[in-house]
Amino acid sequence: MSRASMANETEVEIDRVGDLRTPTPTPSYSPVSPVDAATFTHTPYYCEENVYLLCKKLASVGVADPTGLDLFVVFISNEGNKIPLWHQKASQMEEGLVVWDYHVICIQVKSKGNKSSTVDLVWDLDSTLPFPLPLDQYIHKAIRPLSFENSLYRRLFRVVHAPVFFRYFASDRSHMKDASGNWMALPPTYDPIIAEDGTTHNLSEYMKMHSPLDGHLKDMVDSAYANKYGVVVSEAVLEEFFCQIHV
Repeated sequence: MSRASMANETEVEIDRVGDLRTPTPTPSYSPVSPVDAATFTHTPYYCEENVYLLCKKLASVGVADPTGLDLFVVFISNEGNKIPLWHQKASQMEEGLVVWDYHVICIQVKSKGNKSSTVDLVWDLDSTLPFPLPLDQYIHKAIRPLSFENSLYRRLFRVVHAPVFFRYFASDRSHMKDASGNWMALPPTYDPIIAEDGTTHNLSEYMKMHSPLDGHLKDMVDSAYANKYGVVVSEAVLEEFFCQIHV
C-alpha cells in the first residue's frame, strides 16, 4: 500500500454508500501454534514486500509447507484504487477504517482432507485483528462484504500462488517516490526484490484490477496456480473460491 485516505470527506462518502454498523460478533479463534506478528519483517506502506517475506518465513519455520504450496498472496484493490478495510493499524478512525489504494495479505489454505484442521487463515501484518485469523472472520470483520456492492469502493482480489509469486514478483520501489524523486515513505533497509528472470519491477501488474470474467470457480483456481499474475476474483465469491482449493 502506498497511500491511505482517512479524510472526513471520505468517511462521509463511505457512510453514504455503505452500511458501517458493527457486525454481529463471531466466536474468537486462536491458532494451535500462535506466531507473534512482531517476529516478522514489516516496513510501513510496503505491504507487498512484507507479505513476500512473511510467506518465506512461514515456509521456513514449518508453519506452512516448505515450498509455500499452501500459501496464496492476495492483492486487494479496484479500478479506482480506493478500497476500504477495517481494523487497520494505520487508522485514526472508529473501528480502524482506512481507505487504501491497495493492500496485500497472505491466505493459508489448510488441508481439506484433514478434518481436524480445515480452517483457512489470513495473515495481515497491518491489522489489529488476531494474527492469524480464520478467513471467514477476516471477511466478516475487515472486509465487510456487500456494503459496497456495485460502488466505486467494491473490493477485488488478485490471488497468486505463493511459489509463483516467489519466482516472478519484483519491485524497485519506484511507486513510492513522488514526482521530484523523493520517498513518500522510507523504503526497507534490505535490497529490492528481483524476479528469477531478472525483472526488476512488475508491481503495477499485480495492482491492476478489472471486473472478473464469468467462469467456473475451478477454472479460476487453476489460473491462480498457473498464471504469473494469478487471477482476479470478486468479494462475492472470495470465500467460496478458497473452498475450492485442496492441498
